[in-house]
Amino acid sequence: MDPGDQVVLNLFDQTQVYLARDPVDMRKQIDGLALIVQEIFELDPFQPDLFAFCNRQCDKLKVLYWHNNGFCLLYKRLEKGRFQWPRDSAATQLCSERELKWLLEGLSLESLSTNPRLKYQSV
Repeated sequence: MDPGDQVVLNLFDQTQVYLARDPVDMRKQIDGLALIVQEIFELDPFQPDLFAFCNRQCDKLKVLYWHNNGFCLLYKRLEKGRFQWPRDSAATQLCSERELKWLLEGLSLESLSTNPRLKYQSV
């Protein structure tokens, strides 16, 4: 990061990242997306989690999250190309912060693999 850059908001202070597997109508705003989280995913939209949604063409996505005293909604539209959005039978997919960053960059979660995170207790 350049010395002049400032971080206004760190999204990844959130605890979990959930991807909606089915396409979502991008006309939905905060209330509609929060309702999907609550009724279809059976999750609490007021928890410090990120909920990511993609449209059928995979060229637009929205990320919903609760921040202290209100909802925030981020929107990204690709001018060219598509998001490599995973599709599966499950309604949601739990992913890591790193995987969400990969998706935002246009990378595929299926083709990427990382070394597992290691936790040591002693040297």
